[in-house]
Parts: sequence; C-alpha cells; structure tokens
Amino acid sequence: MTILSTFDLLLVALAAVAAGAVNALAGGGTLITFPMLIAVGVPAVAANVTNTVALCPGYLGATVAQWSDLRTQTERLWLLFPASVIGGVLGGILLLNTGERLFSALVPYLILLAAGLLAAQGPVRAWLVRRSHESGSGPRSAAWSTIPVGLAAVYGGYFGAGLSVIVLAVLALVIDDSLTRLNALKQAIALIVNVAAATFFIFSGQVLWFTALVMAVGALVGGALGGRLAGRIHPATLRWTVVAIGVLVSVIYLVR
Repeated sequence: MTILSTFDLLLVALAAVAAGAVNALAGGGTLITFPMLIAVGVPAVAANVTNTVALCPGYLGATVAQWSDLRTQTERLWLLFPASVIGGVLGGILLLNTGERLFSALVPYLILLAAGLLAAQGPVRAWLVRRSHESGSGPRSAAWSTIPVGLAAVYGGYFGAGLSVIVLAVLALVIDDSLTRLNALKQAIALIVNVAAATFFIFSGQVLWFTALVMAVGALVGGALGGRLAGRIHPATLRWTVVAIGVLVSVIYLVR
C-alpha cells in the first residue's frame, strides 16, 4: 500500500481544492486530481480507485443543489437507476481486471479522451440549448436511454472523467425536456454511477483511505470556493484551461 508524505498529501489536497472549484464552474476536475495522484507515486489503478471514492461527496453536493429540478423526475431516475448501478459496477470490475501495466499504458489515452469530452462540452451544450427550443423533437420516454446510459456508466466506473458530457448528450437525444431538468437528471446519474463504483472499490484493497478523505475535504472546500467565484470567471475560459492541462499531461505520459 502506498504511503504518501505530508508534502505529497498537501499537493493532493491542493489539487482536490482546485478540482472542486473547477467542477463547480466548468467540470473536468478529475483531469487535475488523477494526474496529481500518479505524480506523487500512487499506482495508476489505485489512483483511479481512490479518486472515484474521494469525489463522491462532490457529486452528492451537486445533486442536492439541483434537487428542485430532480424531484419531479423520480420515475425517470428509478428507470435509469439499475443501468447506472450495473454499468458503474461493471466498469469497476473491468478496471480491477485490466492490470496495472495495461492501465498505466492506457492512462495518456484516457486523459486525452477526457480532455476531448470536456472540449466538446461547449458545442454539445449549444446544441442542447437549440434542441430544447424545438417542441416535440424526440420521444419523451427515458426507457430509450437505458442502454446508452448503461454503456456510459461502464465508462464512468472505469475512468469517469467526461462522464457528465456523455450522459447529458444521451439524455437529450432520447428525452424531450428542458436543458435544466436534463442537467439535473444527468447529475443524479453521475452520482449513482460513482457511488456504485466506489462501493465496489471499497472491497478492492486499492483505496488509499486517508488520501481519499483529504481529497474529499479539499473537493468540498473547492466546490464552495467555486460557487463564490461563479460569475467572476468565465466557464469556457476555465474549461479550455483544463483541456490544455489534460492534453499537456497526456503528451508528457506518452513521451515518458
């Protein structure tokens, strides 16, 4: 089991604060915390597992914050709940059976994929806004989204960064509703996926519990700071900064 020094824990805590603020403003915080965990010497699989567990409270806070738009969608949520849980657990099983060497080799490509998904968030959101103004543009039943949400959940349990972009796009393709309500549903699904994967990881022996606790506290502090900074920092500027960081980190890993 990896033991981090006080200085390493400080770096990880600062990364979690930054990730919490970024998630509150634009999303993509995993592109900060996951590379930092690896940088301080945590093996790739353990870093991903610990990161998933640590960021669950942040997803819970974001879901609670959107409860007013979610409480009228309980039927949809219960319909998509099994696919989200099963997909999250399957992704976790796939991760733990990938092997350290193979997953380490996949890390730069996963980070690059996550950066690409974050970069696509702007165009996807613009398309969703345009689509939300079209009346009767798609079926209203969430049942059609069960399979694609389940597949997205597998990705979320395996790595997770960029999951929200995928889920929101899937929901908008099959459910005719406002962007605000779909965004709340997306947030709840992301929470379910992460909690399902994190619950499975509890028994994996890969979680660095003290590190996860430090990160969870840091992410909550960062989320509060991000909320206060809303309106002062343009989300698009922050998003592209995180994308640039993700691309840079992936290039560094590929060169190494």
